[in-house]
Amino acid sequence: MKAFKYILILVAMLFSSKEIAAQKDTITQQRTARKMLRQGNELYKKQQFTDASVAYQKALGNNSNYDKAAYNLGNALYQNQNFKEAIPQFELTAKTATDKFTKAEAFHNLGNAHMEGKNYAGAVEAFKNSLRNNPSDDETRYNLAVAQKMLDKQNQQNKDDKNKDKNKDKKDQDKKDQDKDKKDKDQDNKDQKDKDKKDQDKDGKGDKDKKQDPKKDKENKDKQKPKPQQGKMSPQQIKQLLDNLNNEEKKTQKKMNAKKAKGKKVKQEKDW
Repeated sequence: MKAFKYILILVAMLFSSKEIAAQKDTITQQRTARKMLRQGNELYKKQQFTDASVAYQKALGNNSNYDKAAYNLGNALYQNQNFKEAIPQFELTAKTATDKFTKAEAFHNLGNAHMEGKNYAGAVEAFKNSLRNNPSDDETRYNLAVAQKMLDKQNQQNKDDKNKDKNKDKKDQDKKDQDKDKKDKDQDNKDQKDKDKKDQDKDGKGDKDKKQDPKKDKENKDKQKPKPQQGKMSPQQIKQLLDNLNNEEKKTQKKMNAKKAKGKKVKQEKDW
């Protein structure tokens, strides 16, 4: 029984020593973090922003929730125009800070970083959050007005660009339609010309064939002449007949005249 109690005492002492060591490590890390923070602040004042950033990162390495180190790191990155890298540091401070004033400053600088990146929607939201934590900050209120104005301008520009692209697409489509209509019209005209030419060639060939067949032309002409009907005399035959009759009549009259010229016979009285 005594042995068991002795073991329990040893275990308790062991855990106590580890807890004390962990506490000492935590205290040591916190002291190191504060030291690196002060070192970074000195470098920041000298505008040695890159070296200051390194010091602040070491401070965060020893205490990841050190909101002051995160905030100052964001400022150092911002001063070096590393706006994109500064944003998560301001977001961390705004999340971990316990007092509203620190939160307001973190959101204010977050808004400025978004403005530099032309993320005006993000800037407007950040400035609004800053004013929620510190409503009396006129500088933040002014920045919010500027961000809102830039956001409206950006939205209008996007809208105009969209309409411009839409109009361009419409013009391109209209041009395609016009080109297609012209092409179809030209094709129709070409087809019509080809058809007319074929018809002309066909008519010309028919006329040529007709001229090259004189026998057929003569037959056609003969068909067109009036033919005498059977049993009737033609005008030429009638004329010929009349001429013949006249000639015969003249011959007969001439003979009679010749007989009269020889003398008339005396009529003798008849012997009853």
